[in-house]
This record gives sequence, structure tokens and C-alpha cells, in this order.
Amino acid sequence: MTIGTKIQQTIATAESVAANLKSFALDTNDQQAKQMYNQLAQNVDSILQQLKNREQQVMAEEPQYKQQ
Repeated sequence: MTIGTKIQQTIATAESVAANLKSFALDTNDQQAKQMYNQLAQNVDSILQQLKNREQQVMAEEPQYKQQ
């Protein structure tokens, strides 16, 4: 398994986590919990952006990702 594949799997998992956190925020009436879930979702979204940037770098570097 290449690093590119691992990053892609990590991105998919992180997207799922972010979606779950956003769903939890919508499902609760507890304002403190809602704020916590939204903050955590923002943190995961920030991590996702960094992972996606790294994925682009890896795709440019790894030969199997280069378009021929």
C-alpha cells in the first residue's frame, strides 16, 4: 500500500468523522455540546485540508500517480 493510498483512506475516514460530528451538533439541544461538536468538526475540517494538500503533493511525486 502506497502512502498515497493511505492518505486517501485517511481522508475518507476523516470526512466521515467530520460528518458525524456535524450530525451530532444538529441532533442535540444542549448548546454546550453543540458548540463542542461544531468546534471539533472545524478542527477535523482543518486537518482534512492539510491532508488534501499533502495528497496533491504525493500524487505529483509518486510515479504511479503521474499521468502519462
